[in-house]
Amino acid sequence: MLRSFCVAVLSLLLLVGCAQQPAKDDSLYRELGEKPGITRIVEGMLLNVARDERIVHFFAKVDIAGLRDKLVDKFCVIAGGPCVYTGDTLEESHKGQKLTPSHFNALVENLQVAMESEGVPTPTQNRLLARLAVLRGQVIEQ
Repeated sequence: MLRSFCVAVLSLLLLVGCAQQPAKDDSLYRELGEKPGITRIVEGMLLNVARDERIVHFFAKVDIAGLRDKLVDKFCVIAGGPCVYTGDTLEESHKGQKLTPSHFNALVENLQVAMESEGVPTPTQNRLLARLAVLRGQVIEQ
């Protein structure tokens, strides 16, 4: 009897807890074109990086296809999409590279050009960039 009561109370608590979760805002994800749009943006950014003498050397020994997949998942999560990021932390993946603010800014410029090429409206670009900006400290001077 006590066991049935405990199971009932636990079930009720789980239902109430789930019901009170705020709805996930996926509007940025949708505005970026969902996963196909984010994939095009990331691919464009990586193509821009390949031509950018300021930072291309950081990618010389990187599995670009693997990086593309991880970046798509990371951007998807940051934008509020349903993806799951399973890569290293930003600190781990940038450790020892000693990236400067200038390097970070160069990557952001390449991202902006890619978003422009995909026709992403400026307010949408700014929303993504604002979410990425808070990660800056996890990338530079690691």
